[in-house]
Order: sequence, then C-alpha cells, then structure tokens
Amino acid sequence: MTNACSRFIKSKNVSVVGIPINAGQPREGVEKGPAKLIEFGLLNQLEEMGWTTEHKDNEKLVASLKPSDDPDVLNLKQPKWVSAVTQSISEQVRQSAMDGKFVLTLGGDHSLGLASVSGIFAAYPDACLIWVDAHSDINTPASSPSGNIHGCPIAFLTGIAEDHPDFRWVKPCLDAQRLVYIGLRDVDVGEKKIIKDHNIKAFSMHHVDKWGIGKVLDMALNHVNPDRNRPIHLSFDVDALDPSVAPSTGTPVRGGLTFREGHYICEALAESGLLVSADIVEVNPDLEDENAAFQTIQVGCSLARCCLGEALL
Repeated sequence: MTNACSRFIKSKNVSVVGIPINAGQPREGVEKGPAKLIEFGLLNQLEEMGWTTEHKDNEKLVASLKPSDDPDVLNLKQPKWVSAVTQSISEQVRQSAMDGKFVLTLGGDHSLGLASVSGIFAAYPDACLIWVDAHSDINTPASSPSGNIHGCPIAFLTGIAEDHPDFRWVKPCLDAQRLVYIGLRDVDVGEKKIIKDHNIKAFSMHHVDKWGIGKVLDMALNHVNPDRNRPIHLSFDVDALDPSVAPSTGTPVRGGLTFREGHYICEALAESGLLVSADIVEVNPDLEDENAAFQTIQVGCSLARCCLGEALL
C-alpha cells in the first residue's frame, strides 16, 4: 500500500539523482552504490507504486569533474573534486525541487549532503533536516581527525566550519535549530563539543533504547518542525543501521538501528505528508561478500520505497 503525495509534492513525480562519488572518504566502491540500487530495480519499484521517475546517473559528470591535481587543503582530502561535484549537482537538486518533484538522491559517500541539502534548502528555505547516521558529520576542517569530507558536510551547511577556499560556494542555509540527528553512536570529541556549543538536538542509540523509535521521531519532529508545516529533507546513511542489517558500508558501527527502526523513520516521515526529499547514502557493494552487498542494496531500495509511501498495510 502506498500513501498519497505530501502537501508540498502535488504530483507523483520523483527525480532520482545519482551522486556516484567516493572522494569524501578513502574506500573505493561506494561510488558504485547508486548504479547498484538502480540495477536492483529501484526505478521499476517506484513506478509500480505509481510514481513517474526521471533518473540522472551523473557518472560522466562526476568523472569529468575530477581534477588532475587535488592536494589536501586546510586538512581536507580531495577538496576540489568534492566541491566541484557537489556544487554542480546541487543545482540539479534545486531545479527538480523547484519543479515540484520529490528528489531522491543516491550515494555515494555522505559528502554529497553538500549537494542535496544546498539544493533542497534553495528551493525550500524553511525546510528542516533529519540526519540519520551513526556519525554526526559535523567536523570542521580543523577538528576533523581524518580530513575526510564525508565527516564535514553539516559544518559547512550550518556555517560552523571555518573559511575554506574550495567551499565558499556553500551558503550557510541550515539553521542549527532545524537540524536533528537520530542514531548517533560514533561521535568525535570535537563534534560532541560542537553539538553542545550550538545546542543541536541529537538522539543517540541510547535515546532510541530508552524511549523507542516512535517517541524519538516524535520528539525530533517537535524540535525541528513543531507546527508540522515545514518541508522535511531526510538524509539517511545506511551505517545508521546495525551492521547485521546493512553490512556493506564504509564505516560500520555495532549497536545500530534495527531493520524495523530504520524503516519506521522513513514510513512515518512519508506518512507526515511533509517529506520532500531523501538521501540514501554510503552503500558500498565492494565491501564484505556478495550476499552482504546484496542485503545492503536491498535495504537501500526498501528505505527509498518507504520514503515514497510504501507501507505495511
């Protein structure tokens, strides 16, 4: 069974935007995630649910934007490539959102949040962001222990990051009070300080254990969307799920969301009528064995379907 469109998405048109990027972290293979989700039949699955789909794989675009030389700048690795890709694709996302389409972004590593969030918030300036992840991805260039940009997008989007020459195009579009985390369990010391200093609402797995996913999601929405009138962008990193559920991902952390908890988030947000866009990121089919990769791809597809209204009854 599928639910009706949201109050913001008036017709059942979905723009599926692939961002096959691996430059935000060190493991190859994550760039194959979008193509594998499509190969598994995601577009057909959405069409069977009554959605009209358009698909941009962006594989040639991402390859064409790779610079010949991309040295570390202010601690960040491959900043020119990440910046060029995310800036270019943010405009695709913005245009699709402005056209009234649901935007489903497939990754790729989570640095792509620079593209999806920038694009969605350009179209919906009053939107809020629900970031489902084992990690908070709010390191600044200076605080990042690794320099991997997939751990930094929120810092740029909120304007918390210090000035970086390659990311001056990123407009601080995200008010920290319109951001909420769900599923955190591997947060760097510097990130904990940033979250506390900026009073950012964050629900770790401790809170999910304590209150249950239903109450956590209600509390999250009460914080970022108290009147239930703001568009919602969901950014879902599959490493938010326990590795027993989604094993083929680059930075798995034990003790994550169950299959049902992850799907409940997507189902309930779709049911709210406020969800306008979603990212499904960090599926890496090259990690683990073939069965684990298949399982993770399958989960990525089912999360996407739930975002677009698939329900159990």
